[in-house]
Amino acid sequence: MRVATVPFAHPYLDAVLPPDVVRVGPAPSVEDPWAPSPWLDPRYLAAHTAEIDVLHLHFGFDGLTPDEMLAWTEVVRRSGVALVVTVHDLRNPHHSTRERHDRHLAALLGAAEVVLTLTEGAADEIAERFQRSCIVVAHPGLVTPLPGIGREPRLVGVHLKSLRTNLLDPLDVVRAAASGAVSGGGRLRVDVHDDVDLDQRVPGLRQAADAGEFELAVHPRFGDDELTAYLQSIAVSVLPHRFGTHSGWLEACRDVGTRVVAPTCGHYADQWEDVVLYGNDEVRGLDVPSLTGAVMAAVTRPWPAKADPAWRAEQKAQLRRVHAHVYSRVAADRAPA
Repeated sequence: MRVATVPFAHPYLDAVLPPDVVRVGPAPSVEDPWAPSPWLDPRYLAAHTAEIDVLHLHFGFDGLTPDEMLAWTEVVRRSGVALVVTVHDLRNPHHSTRERHDRHLAALLGAAEVVLTLTEGAADEIAERFQRSCIVVAHPGLVTPLPGIGREPRLVGVHLKSLRTNLLDPLDVVRAAASGAVSGGGRLRVDVHDDVDLDQRVPGLRQAADAGEFELAVHPRFGDDELTAYLQSIAVSVLPHRFGTHSGWLEACRDVGTRVVAPTCGHYADQWEDVVLYGNDEVRGLDVPSLTGAVMAAVTRPWPAKADPAWRAEQKAQLRRVHAHVYSRVAADRAPA
């Protein structure tokens, strides 16, 4: 089975792709690893459809305008290649409004042979908004705990990353989280990437840290092992999302046994039953007292167990079987009589 994935490679894709699938390139160049997939170029797609049996789109299509996406799906239809779409995001975390991504999804879901998504809640939303049924495939584990990394009891982490579009007001989040951490007998650590001009973007954050409200750590982006070590060292990780759908970060926390405090927007609670929710969505905004209460509850509960490696391995094997079945089915449906 010859499958082209968009993007070409990603830890999620590597986890779910069946072992007997031939992944058709080209791979991105080392010089520009984030370049758009050539399979999103209608001319490239039209010229190379004979080389693949299935085209599986996950993400990485933000660079297309909605009209370009619609035109691309028309080329997919004419090419005869089977299109599979996994909906990771129903609300793009990099877009300030939802209209552009909604139009992308409308075009994609209208053209896809099969649609997959990661939670039952997302499947219900897709059925309601786009009139498409979905196969629900759980998010696989992506992180293996590192030996010798100790956890500080009741240490709460809020990672602001590079202050991307879907971040809640940073001062509101960290002060509410700090209040909950201290009320629960713990403390708060706030991380942010060093490519952010904090004094301009979040005036008052350094001053609050200097006043002892929380610990502030400014550093480059974590590598894979550094991120795993960070997640293992904290007891609770707060997702400071103004909007969103699913979270690979949440799954990494699950793998290492770190509790997650997540907003009520999106479908985070469908990913893991141990998530503690706080009130936040795009209509009503952040409920500050509920975030403080959620953090306090999270730090005073017993720690969740790390995800069982045997269960994660069987989950991955099952996900690969599901993908193999989908690919075989859609390719057979497209095969000439």
